[in-house]
Amino acid sequence: MLVEQIWTDNPLRNFHYLVACAETREALAIDPFDHQLVLKRAEALGWKITQILNTHEHFDHVDGNQAMVAATGAVVLAHANARDKIAGMNTGLHAGSVVRVGSTVELEVLDTPGHTMSHICLLSKTQVPALFSGDTIFNAGVGHCHYGGDPDVLANTVLSQVAALPDKTLLYPGHDYIVNNLRFTLDREPNNSAAAELLQQVESQDPSQALITNLGQERLINTFFRTQSPEIIQNFAQLSPEASPTEVFLALRDCRNSW
Repeated sequence: MLVEQIWTDNPLRNFHYLVACAETREALAIDPFDHQLVLKRAEALGWKITQILNTHEHFDHVDGNQAMVAATGAVVLAHANARDKIAGMNTGLHAGSVVRVGSTVELEVLDTPGHTMSHICLLSKTQVPALFSGDTIFNAGVGHCHYGGDPDVLANTVLSQVAALPDKTLLYPGHDYIVNNLRFTLDREPNNSAAAELLQQVESQDPSQALITNLGQERLINTFFRTQSPEIIQNFAQLSPEASPTEVFLALRDCRNSW
């Protein structure tokens, strides 16, 4: 499996992805909002885009679809329940669906509601798994729930589905928010040395050469995975020391909304 992370350098700080088969050079474009940038990169690499996958229906993930289809003839895949939200969608996906790219790439669909209620992630069937997470989970953070989402549902998705994946799973999120997310982690858990060290490393990084974290690292630096940290719990006056992971997650999500 070949993966190309494409930095858009736009105000929303989007990442787009091309996932390609090394044998056939066929490629899947994930959330190609800036379609021209994605098409240019595919051409430079000699890859043929045959499929487009939208992790969810927000404009900064789907608005490049029609131009991409016109340029390539690719088919559009998304959550089955997003059919009335994504124009021109060809194939509806469910939990456990498999997206095949060329002759060698298989990506398992995870139904991951919360940021929106029709959100999916892709998990690669490779020796080192990769999670294409859209806006469910970011480097050192998680998505908001302002536009069609639900924080209780997001908590369940992250704490049950995502947290159960292996430490070695590489994380490919939909946006670059790592610096602000690490600062929030340190606001909630000032003694988190792993987050402090990583913040120093990435504060001046070029997002076009962004650090790829794995879920093992995320468990150390992503406050939404650290719902059993005594320091985090103590920093919320409304939480008891026996607060459940879900209660802590929801307190963190609410705090992050206005932080």
